[in-house]
Amino acid sequence: MRAFVTGGSGFIGSHLIDALVRDGWLVRALSHRAPLLQEDRIETLNGDICDRAVLFDGLKEIDVVFHLASALGSTAISKDEFFRINTLGTEVVLEAARARPVSRIIHLSSAGVLGAVRPGDIADESYPPKPASVYDRTKLEAEKTALWAAGQGMDIVIVRPGWAYGPRDRRTFKLIKTVDKKKIIVMPRGKARQTPVYIDDLIRGLLMAARSGKKGEIYHLAGREILTAGEIVKAIAGACAKKRPAVFLPLFPFSMAAHFFEKLYSPLGKEPPLNRAKLSFFSHSKPLSVQKARQELGFSAEVDFHRGIRLTVAWYREQGWL
Repeated sequence: MRAFVTGGSGFIGSHLIDALVRDGWLVRALSHRAPLLQEDRIETLNGDICDRAVLFDGLKEIDVVFHLASALGSTAISKDEFFRINTLGTEVVLEAARARPVSRIIHLSSAGVLGAVRPGDIADESYPPKPASVYDRTKLEAEKTALWAAGQGMDIVIVRPGWAYGPRDRRTFKLIKTVDKKKIIVMPRGKARQTPVYIDDLIRGLLMAARSGKKGEIYHLAGREILTAGEIVKAIAGACAKKRPAVFLPLFPFSMAAHFFEKLYSPLGKEPPLNRAKLSFFSHSKPLSVQKARQELGFSAEVDFHRGIRLTVAWYREQGWL
């Protein structure tokens, strides 16, 4: 089998490429700026996600496309760039896949399209989307594009992961480093509920979706536990073997600070130390039901959060990140 991966230099993409290579796939990946970790074991194409010529050439003789490339929730990125990469980029990938044609496309979406799940609810794939940020809105538009293409006959499966974490993840690392280094942990008093998923489980789920997912369907891939942001922070402290006093303050001052930092850093084109996207982890619940993935794909997470975060922290220490 031949796979084409967009976003291969990212956290999820790099683990996916490793798994594909181990399973004997021939892998071709699109690289924009960041180098790929396994360049000696895969074929790499340099180009932009909206470069039709590069994608058309790259998808030659490809069986499955894993479309992971995405502009993440950074205020250093303009609204136009979010739309260009997340929405228009998806349109271009699907256009090239239709022209070749490619047998199957796995489109990686985001639980962020749901916005904030109502208290007490656990969202399945039919839960009404209500995106809150420009990132979430452009990911939802990309989802709609993929569903439309599936309705036109393309074999597309959409995956929404839970809060993914594990070795190589630089976003989670920022939170872990804060917990590990600060003498006092000061965090928002967030009651938001998340469904963490360890990277190995998520990659297994993506491969299951490639094998067994139904055309035009959305699947949630997440862990078995629903944890509040406060419970996650405490578990991280335990994994770091730090008995740090934790102070949880109301969200309002953090929201004010996030707004201030965004205004301050925006003209500089830099990501602020705190913004609304980062704060949404504490304020927007995204508990996901994985019943559909369990029934139709046979997916079930194997790594619970306490074990997974210990493995993650241990990797960071081995690599000298902590």
